[in-house]
Amino acid sequence: MNERSADAQRRKPQVERSASTKGVDQVGVDRCSAIAYAHAQSTFDALRGRSGLRIEGDEESFANVVRIGDVRVAVTSDGIGTKLEIAERVGRFDTLGLDLLAMVLDDLAAIGAEPVAVSNIIDADRLDEATIDAMMSGLARAARECGVAVTGGEIAALGRRVGGWGDGPHVNWCATAIGVIPGERPALCGHDLGVGDEIVALRSAGLRSNGFTLARKVLERAFGDAWHTALHEGTPWGDLLLTPSLIYAPSVMSALAAGVPIRGVAHITGGGIPGNLPRVLRATGLGARLDALWPPHDWVLRLVELGGLSAREAYGEWNMGNGMLAVVPAGRGEELVRALAAHGRNARVAGRIVPLGGITIDAHAWDLGTIRFAADDEDGDA
Repeated sequence: MNERSADAQRRKPQVERSASTKGVDQVGVDRCSAIAYAHAQSTFDALRGRSGLRIEGDEESFANVVRIGDVRVAVTSDGIGTKLEIAERVGRFDTLGLDLLAMVLDDLAAIGAEPVAVSNIIDADRLDEATIDAMMSGLARAARECGVAVTGGEIAALGRRVGGWGDGPHVNWCATAIGVIPGERPALCGHDLGVGDEIVALRSAGLRSNGFTLARKVLERAFGDAWHTALHEGTPWGDLLLTPSLIYAPSVMSALAAGVPIRGVAHITGGGIPGNLPRVLRATGLGARLDALWPPHDWVLRLVELGGLSAREAYGEWNMGNGMLAVVPAGRGEELVRALAAHGRNARVAGRIVPLGGITIDAHAWDLGTIRFAADDEDGDA
């Protein structure tokens, strides 16, 4: 995840956000990210005057880029948050590597960088060999499938500094990934978006690694502390929430290599579509209308119902069935859909770029109506 500066947030119209009273406070997250990025940005001058070294890219991108001679190296860091509690409840840690790699590799793919290597950090209250083996074997398997190397990491036993659910070992897990933007191919930053461009949505398998604070609150309120054992249509809620993330990076990079003219990519993580698609739109100030998104999974709709959530709250918290959005020129959407399908990723043309800033989602097909996330220079909902 690339932190964002306060200056960048002021420069272009943003999509309205509100502090959540049910899940993570996304407005607070954005503000803290702006503070952190401002301090990080103050270090960029350290490379000035050093031959062949400079920071490139946009503050709104999903990863930052360092040019080292003729090579552009992209760097990003992220973690899997409180999805680890789901693993602790279910007692299964071997799928979490897919989630960790999805968070960092798909951020690299969102700027057009080919993932190369990953380093990871595991913090635990106490070290348990079986847990570490399950986590790292899953990470290694996912890395081999994606063609990246796990080049190192750190494991630390921190005692009571790390907590969690139950009597088993408790862990936090984060990673940093690096990638390379091939040749002089432009980074994907949304600068060349145009009205009428098509937006392609990639199908997600579940919540990925975001929105678990709200999901846990909803389920605990509905079923009590042992909510993970309660059933939804015969499947425990713990298993549903632990559904591993799909990793989109290999299929996106293959499409780019095949010449599909992708103009921008939004990785739909914390904050849902309204929290991530604006990072692609902001360079032009254009907006998006999404009238053919993938539907939310039935169990996610059940979460919405159990939590008494509005459509705005749900789309502002979860990916709602859409793990990534990619923008291509008008008439090229189906070409990208076919390219992604060739690498096992389901996608559909879900909408288009429109002149008016902000984002409109048509969710009537699953009884959630039309949701308008206005740009911050509008008076309110359309």
